[in-house]
Amino acid sequence: MLPSADSAPAHDPYAALRVPDFRRLVSTRTLLTVATRIQGLVVSWQIYHLTGDPLALGLIGLSEAIPSIVVSLYAGYVADTVRRKRIVVAALAVLVLCAAALAALASPYGIGLLAKGALYTLPLYAVIFVSGLARGFMGPALFSFMPQLLPDRALLPNAITWNSTTYQASAVLGPAVGGFLIEPLGVAWSYAVGLGLLLLGLVQFARIADRPLPPTEGERLNLKDSVLSGLRFIFGNQLVLAALSLDMFAVLFGGAVALLPVFASDILKVGARGFGQLEAAPAIGSVLMAVFLTYYPLKRRAGWKLLGAVAGFGLATICFALSTNFYLSLFLLFLTGVFDSVSVIVRSTLIHVYTPEYMKGRVSAVNNIFIGSSNEIGAFESGTAARLLGTVRSVVFGGLMTLLVVAITTWKADKLRKLESGTK
Repeated sequence: MLPSADSAPAHDPYAALRVPDFRRLVSTRTLLTVATRIQGLVVSWQIYHLTGDPLALGLIGLSEAIPSIVVSLYAGYVADTVRRKRIVVAALAVLVLCAAALAALASPYGIGLLAKGALYTLPLYAVIFVSGLARGFMGPALFSFMPQLLPDRALLPNAITWNSTTYQASAVLGPAVGGFLIEPLGVAWSYAVGLGLLLLGLVQFARIADRPLPPTEGERLNLKDSVLSGLRFIFGNQLVLAALSLDMFAVLFGGAVALLPVFASDILKVGARGFGQLEAAPAIGSVLMAVFLTYYPLKRRAGWKLLGAVAGFGLATICFALSTNFYLSLFLLFLTGVFDSVSVIVRSTLIHVYTPEYMKGRVSAVNNIFIGSSNEIGAFESGTAARLLGTVRSVVFGGLMTLLVVAITTWKADKLRKLESGTK
């Protein structure tokens, strides 16, 4: 049995996991991530084979990003004014309904798998749109709820690292499982597996004890000022703004993940199972780096290491685009995950450390616009660029733009260059 968190030494790499409610939160996120990664892989595979159009893959991201961006600032305000557990439970329930809808649409009684053409994808995009609304509200609430589960603020860096580690491990498992499910079970039953995992996640999260909202420390703003205060906080902190901007543009331009169905089907010719392995490769790299950082956290020159990691991400992306060997491509995607893990942990630590508890919902909402939605908008950018430039050239272009962003950030953000660690 695990000892209590109070008895855990400060240097204990497992300290945060000794808190029961934090463990429940981690298991919930694990189930949620595996389920959504399975669904994401299956829906991209389904839509590409219904349309044969790489732009259709980009529209998946756009369909989810638009509602998430639209509600993000208000969702941050809600996360700072309504008990956060209630928001997450409601959002998870909506995601469960969306998963059920995807499974129903893929069944013989829905659009079926024999239909071809863009018209049959419209119901899928509608479900993705609704899930984007749910995630827009869940993100700030989940982000700001996590620190409330910890009995000691000193556990926060360790909790952030474990959050990232388990998330990336789940992101490995999800695509790998999804890739192996499609061929023997078909699309509809693959969606059903994701539905079952989401239901388990909802049950697990319901076991976490509710927490009251943190005190507001005298803040009395009207709705408009309260919603915009997260933006003002981010743009008034050069260090946090630089880290967010660096990560956002790297994800926006440097992500090749949205086009992996094209690489798997048309360039590397490895089918659904190979597609699952390609999807999982970046997450494997992220997991291993996150585990390494759990034992050996960034204590010196964190700013320069962050800049170097994003530059490495861009270079690995360019090399992946040019590769025609499946195993080399897997390794290069693995490297993108290694580099991305450094960026994720530094950015998350900075936001948690520098943001007051009563503002974390609103600041997390801005982070969601910067980072979370940039994944989906980046997918749309990738699909559009692939339509205009071709798949390989579009990914090379994205990697080059990532390197340009690193150069500009290095030049402009002196506080980030001087950052020694993510803690005050």
